[in-house]
Amino acid sequence: MAFQTALTIKEAIASIHSKKYLLPSIQREFVWGVDQITQLFDSLMLGYPIGSFLFWEVGKQNGNEFVFYEFLRNYHERDCRHNTKASITGSESITAILDGQQRLTSLYVGLMGTYAYKKPYFRYDNPKAYPVRKLYLNLLSKSEDDDWFYDFSFLTNDECSNDEDHYWFAVGDILKFNELTDVVIYLQQKVVPYLLKSAQDSGKEYDTEKGTFATDTLSKLWKAVHSDGTISYYLEKSNELDKVLNIFIRVNSGGTQLSYSDLLLSIASAQWDQLDARDEIHQAVDDLNRIGRGFNVNKDFILKACLVLCDFPDIAFKIDNFNHTNMMKIQHEWENIITALREAVTLVARLGFNRDNITSNNLFIPIAYYIKHIGLPTNFAASPKNAENVRKIKKWFVSAMLKRVFSSQPDGVLRPIREIIQKNDKADFPFEKIVGRFKGTNRTHEFTDADIENLLFQKFGQGDTLVVMSILYPWADMNNLFHVDHIFPKAEFTERKLRRRGIGDITDFISNFNYLGNLQLLEGLDNTSKKDKDYKQWFETNLPTAEAKREYCKRHLIPSDIDLSFTNFPDFFDAREALIIEKLKKELQ
Repeated sequence: MAFQTALTIKEAIASIHSKKYLLPSIQREFVWGVDQITQLFDSLMLGYPIGSFLFWEVGKQNGNEFVFYEFLRNYHERDCRHNTKASITGSESITAILDGQQRLTSLYVGLMGTYAYKKPYFRYDNPKAYPVRKLYLNLLSKSEDDDWFYDFSFLTNDECSNDEDHYWFAVGDILKFNELTDVVIYLQQKVVPYLLKSAQDSGKEYDTEKGTFATDTLSKLWKAVHSDGTISYYLEKSNELDKVLNIFIRVNSGGTQLSYSDLLLSIASAQWDQLDARDEIHQAVDDLNRIGRGFNVNKDFILKACLVLCDFPDIAFKIDNFNHTNMMKIQHEWENIITALREAVTLVARLGFNRDNITSNNLFIPIAYYIKHIGLPTNFAASPKNAENVRKIKKWFVSAMLKRVFSSQPDGVLRPIREIIQKNDKADFPFEKIVGRFKGTNRTHEFTDADIENLLFQKFGQGDTLVVMSILYPWADMNNLFHVDHIFPKAEFTERKLRRRGIGDITDFISNFNYLGNLQLLEGLDNTSKKDKDYKQWFETNLPTAEAKREYCKRHLIPSDIDLSFTNFPDFFDAREALIIEKLKKELQ
């Protein structure tokens, strides 16, 4: 393996764009964020080394023996994270990247592509949450961030407006400048006139420092892309897959950038002979995450589920467990594994859970194993004949989640539960046997009186609040649109409003209004009608008959013998907490 003459970034980008450089199936996907990309470009501008690369030359005669993927150009956090499979028909030779794909993809995205990531506070399924951004460089001043010298930023079209301190240059446009003189011409025709006009508009003199900074900055960018031999690489020419795979693992397992599951996925990709492991696993992740209101499973989860659902004695994440024999069994069982996982995630979604309130993805695996064990019945979650088992699964799921039984070393829970399901004679979900197995251990599913009282400290907006609500509202189809609602409106619990009502001691009001005792589940329309109305007034108006009032109090655990006036909130709160404790003990003990 020889060290080759260094390439310029322009040469490397041209080879990526012409699909001369490809990614082998053993490579993971692109995972760098915008900060890592901008820091890479900043390092290039400062003349810092960006590390060596490892290329693999695959001759035409052996190219069809392997699967290759194109580089990602327009990254989209939700819709475009996966590389497209490359067609190598007619290719004389292929150069595959064994080490350095994150850096090369970052250069390709920054110079020729786009990067769309989610805006804060937007829902994951909102298309407007992912605006398309291109990489820009500010030619007038350095970065305000101490970790960067140059001001690189991914911006939308609307965000790249220029002002006194910013002239945004689209970084990819540097590829159009074949000679350094093209940089000079651009500065004379674009930047200098902009600075002159800016000075004229503000009544100031021409800023020579900014002009000099712009000249120096754009010249350095051109040099970094067009003339510096930045891409220093080794070239491996062997077509022995085992050797190449070993090199890949040796190179990548020494650092922290490549996760262990990425290495295991690389091994799977190299050993499956009927299915494309990379495509199948990535597709499974996407499909499962789109169920219901969305989940957040990943490759690690899929690989762990494979080990459990294939009944391998050892389910630990280690290379020995991903040997050829095991990989062939996983490939053979793949359709059944994914069917079971899909049914399990669908069931959990129907119970009203999603990515925002699931504490561990490992909770899906015992459910999937049970569904596979009983023969993969279709539409398990919705079938009326499975209602009792769904109830038991929900009870186990909620208990396991609230007790955090998967908080550490999940194999210590997955193996015993799998064994119990294996030995269970009936098709029933063995909830009682699972609880009994972990009784008295640090994985206990049981709730003491103190545990239940601690659940009262769940607050509005916390992840476990909806979990507890699902226990208090067993009749609610949580897959429908239910809102967690403040019984006594949150807006009324300000010091000013409480004083205006003539309340002297406001401590109990301020301290308790956000806790479980003042929360209920309401369907979307009911919540809209209630909004910030006085609770007693809403209660009397919306529930005109005595029967309607009794039914509402029963369903929402409202104390029927308590005055519902706002000033009586402390007494109401204590009485409702007592009803909640009684309900939780009945369901959990």
